Amino acid sequence: MGPFIYVMAIMGCGDGAYQCTEARIVETRYETLAACQQATQAQLIKNGDLDFPELMASCRSVTNRFAMNDARAKAR
Repeated sequence: MGPFIYVMAIMGCGDGAYQCTEARIVETRYETLAACQQATQAQLIKNGDLDFPELMASCRSVTNRFAMNDARAKAR
């Protein structure tokens, strides 16, 4: 398998980080989990326009999703 790709989801939450929901996916793609995590504070500030009491960031690997979608497309 090739290199991993990570994306950051900005989560909008109620007070106390309760009932969080995915509000936005950051367009930037990160090559490492560490790079994604390092960018969370800046991205939370950049995405401060979202109307939630609290915002959180979650880094996720999307490499497997890309590989699965590619395999499905080739099977057609």
